[in-house]
Amino acid sequence: MCLLRCLTRPAWPCCDLMCPGRPFPTATTPSVPERISVSSLLEVVSDDLLNLNNNLKSVIKDFASGEIKQASTLFDCDVTLDDYLLKSYYKTASLIAASTRSAAIFSGVGATICEQMYEYGRNLGLSFQVVDDILDFTQSAEQLGKPAGSDLAKGNLTAPVIFALQEEPRLREIIDSEFSEPGSLGTAIELVHRSGGIRRAQELAKENGDLAIQSLQCLPRSEFRNTLEKVVHYNLQRID
Repeated sequence: MCLLRCLTRPAWPCCDLMCPGRPFPTATTPSVPERISVSSLLEVVSDDLLNLNNNLKSVIKDFASGEIKQASTLFDCDVTLDDYLLKSYYKTASLIAASTRSAAIFSGVGATICEQMYEYGRNLGLSFQVVDDILDFTQSAEQLGKPAGSDLAKGNLTAPVIFALQEEPRLREIIDSEFSEPGSLGTAIELVHRSGGIRRAQELAKENGDLAIQSLQCLPRSEFRNTLEKVVHYNLQRID
């Protein structure tokens, strides 16, 4: 990526040097020093590599934090929506946000746009995770590739469940028992549907999707911006 950026910069007259079919320059090629040098190449990419390295470190640290946070809140009916969103950021949105910010960094745009692209990725990632957690209750095992309600069965309380707990006291009792009674998981899933928890989770996913699209206002209207908006819409269409 770094080499591609350097070799496609208009200010670099070295593009033709690396084209297929051209002989690689040797020490006897008099024009090489005028075209490209290792030191000038490293000067261009060093800042980008440093930023990328920091992004990767943050993603790895966040993912580990998310796993720890999830493990520490299993079957915890007092988990809050903020807890859930923080865990979702750590496990999902952090990677997407780092990816979109890294793309902006390698495009050579300013810090403001880089941060807006980070916000785009963060909110897209949160919306994506909420949608995935909704599908765990609305799709069949065949569609999911795993048993429906599997997160709930493991004690991982997601947005639909957190919202449902605010309306259904019985759901708390069932979760506290860790589904010890036969058929209790099915009852819990029914309560999530009945409580309006799925509808409220859909609203949350759309809210984060809207925030992601708002972040794109820093970009000029173009085919590329339209594509980024379509990614948000495609994600939300999964729960339409």
